[in-house]
Amino acid sequence: MRDLSNWKGCPAPRPVFIEGRNVRLEPYDRAQHLKALWDDAFGGLAINPLLKYFTQDDFSGIEAFDAWLTAAQEKSGWVTEVFRDKSTGKVVGMANYMRADPANGVVEVGAVAHGPLMARSTLSTEAQYLMARHVFEDLGYRRYEWKCHSENQPSRTTAARLGFTFEGIFRQHMISKHANRDTAWFSIIDSEWPLIKAAFEAWLSPENFYGDGRQKRCLKDIRADMKARSELESA
Repeated sequence: MRDLSNWKGCPAPRPVFIEGRNVRLEPYDRAQHLKALWDDAFGGLAINPLLKYFTQDDFSGIEAFDAWLTAAQEKSGWVTEVFRDKSTGKVVGMANYMRADPANGVVEVGAVAHGPLMARSTLSTEAQYLMARHVFEDLGYRRYEWKCHSENQPSRTTAARLGFTFEGIFRQHMISKHANRDTAWFSIIDSEWPLIKAAFEAWLSPENFYGDGRQKRCLKDIRADMKARSELESA
């Protein structure tokens, strides 16, 4: 754990461009990204089943999606990062820095929406790696959170795969789509980041993939092996 005797807090997350090997993160710009998100990334009204566990009501069209995202940024302070596939130039998804607490060095990644074009590729993993790296290394945060509906098993599986630690269920945490939502909480803390980062980078390395794009080793196994080696060396 870091020495906090001279802790001054962290800067609040701001829109940022981040370049990866396969994906580029771009600050959301309504004129450039709204239609691309709606049409290319989310497939129009196909967004509603994709965002089944989001709290807002189903969208009636692009205007409703626009109003929701604009309000989230202007009223709730979300910082929306848009994911662009560098090989095709297409917008493929988004995620948001949310509920930032710079004084305590805590921020959440949320409203994560990986469109179908991100499926079965390295794009989603690399995008989440880049967002986490920015939080810990550029902004100096101590804690990075992931929260989801307790019934959203794909999101819970993704959080665990990415290296987030499950911390428990907050019962009756909020109302989602006019029904109760119990929320599953996950986090990564700064002391865990170096190992998690190393595992991300090993998994994302081109050497970890066959010519047809299949992975040779999964991310969780790479991280577990690195952790076991680290514990053995420190014993």
